[in-house]
Amino acid sequence: MLSVAVIDDPAVAEVALDPTRARLLAALATPGSATTLAAGLGLTRQQVNYHLRTLEAHGLATLVDERRKGNMTERVLEASAASYVISPGALPAVAPDPERLRDQLSAQWMLALGARLVHEVGTLLTGAQSAGQRLATFAVDGTVRFASAADRAAFADELGTALTDLMARYDSPDATGGRDHRLVVALHPVLKPTDTAVPQDDTALTATKES
Repeated sequence: MLSVAVIDDPAVAEVALDPTRARLLAALATPGSATTLAAGLGLTRQQVNYHLRTLEAHGLATLVDERRKGNMTERVLEASAASYVISPGALPAVAPDPERLRDQLSAQWMLALGARLVHEVGTLLTGAQSAGQRLATFAVDGTVRFASAADRAAFADELGTALTDLMARYDSPDATGGRDHRLVVALHPVLKPTDTAVPQDDTALTATKES
C-alpha cells in the first residue's frame, strides 16, 4: 500500500469522492471483505460488494486474498493507498494556471502554485513508483510567530533576498546533463479550528524558481 496516491483521472476522482466509497477506502486501510465491512458501514453485503468492485475496477482497491467459504469465495481487498490527493489534472479545463497571475502577495497565486505542485509532483511520483525508483525531493515545514506585521514583512524581505542569492549561487543554466528543479516557498497564517476567513492584514509570501 502506498502512503499517498495522486488521482488525476476524472473517472477515478468521481468514484473516490462518493461518500460511501470514501468510507470504504478508509476502512480498507486494513484488508477486508464485503462480509467483514458490511456491518460496520450499515450496508448489506451485496451493496458493499458492488462498491468494492467499483473501487477495484478504478485501481483504488486491490485484491490481496481469496478465501473459500462453503459454496462461495470471499474476496479480501485492501486500499491501494493510505491517503489520496486529487490532482488539478482531474479537472484540466478549470485547473489554475500560475502563469495567469504572478503576485507574491496574492493568496490566489499561492493556491495556483500549490495546485501545480500537486499535479507535477504527483505525476513524477507515479512515474517513479512505476519504475521502482525514489523521487528526489526536499521539503521544509515549520511555524514562526511574528510579533507584528512589520516583523512579518521584514522576514519576507530577508527570506526573498536569501533565496535569490542562494539560487543564483547554484543555478547552472548551461550545465550539460543538468535538470531544472522548481522551488516554491509559501508563508501564510496557520489555520485555526474556528477560522472561517483570513484577517485582511495577513499576507502571503511565495517564491519560485521556474523550470
